[in-house]
Amino acid sequence: MLRDAKVGRMCVSLCLFMKEKQIVRLEDLRNMGYQAAWDYQTSIHKALVDNKLAHRSEEPGSYPQAHKLLLVEHPHVYTLGKSGSMDNLLLNEQQLAERQITFFPINRGGDITYHGPGQIVGYPILDLDCFFTDVHRYVRNLEEVMIRVLAEYQIVAGRIEGYTGVWIVNSPLFPSEHPDTLKRRKICAIGVHLSRWTTLHGWAFNVNTNLEYFGYIIPCGIVDEDKTVTSMAQELGRPVDMEEVKQKIMVHFAEVFECVVTP
Repeated sequence: MLRDAKVGRMCVSLCLFMKEKQIVRLEDLRNMGYQAAWDYQTSIHKALVDNKLAHRSEEPGSYPQAHKLLLVEHPHVYTLGKSGSMDNLLLNEQQLAERQITFFPINRGGDITYHGPGQIVGYPILDLDCFFTDVHRYVRNLEEVMIRVLAEYQIVAGRIEGYTGVWIVNSPLFPSEHPDTLKRRKICAIGVHLSRWTTLHGWAFNVNTNLEYFGYIIPCGIVDEDKTVTSMAQELGRPVDMEEVKQKIMVHFAEVFECVVTP
């Protein structure tokens, strides 16, 4: 009897060890308007939730789920999270139109941010029941992916207590004469939304972004004088190959989320 119980426990442990990693399909949407990308996100999200409900009697992870990681560059757009304030948008409708910037209030967390050319926006659409059900761990994981990507370029980045996103402080690569040298510089904004433990929205990672567009908003509603925004290009003093960065994101996403990321 004891031997049978021991064998049973060993079998369970072996099954857990051998459990296949989740597969996440990467799609590079290239240049796509915000509304079109949002519609596509929501269609994928619905398919994941519908599939989850169809298999509600089964153990999460025991049936295939079509997780996706979408990468996209948007035309100039400001998005305002559900907890944000319109006061943080410093342009009126006419000024937005003159600069060809669109504006969307959306259902993610966080305040206002900017998306535009030279920025890699990532939308992971994952059924977290197949990974882990912890929203704080999920956000920390997204930050960790970007921290590891930046480390490959010798950019030392991290977190600031009380704030989401990825920040750079006292980088030895940053020009000492720059007015932002002593500031805490945000290079990646993160805002997410979960429904039935299935994710929407994600990150905005400044690679070759024109930082001028952040001057028309109060980014993320942060008014602290010791904080600002930055990009990889500004930190390194040169443009960065976007396709190379995307490949590194794919590698580190797979590492951090312990999954398989495949095109």
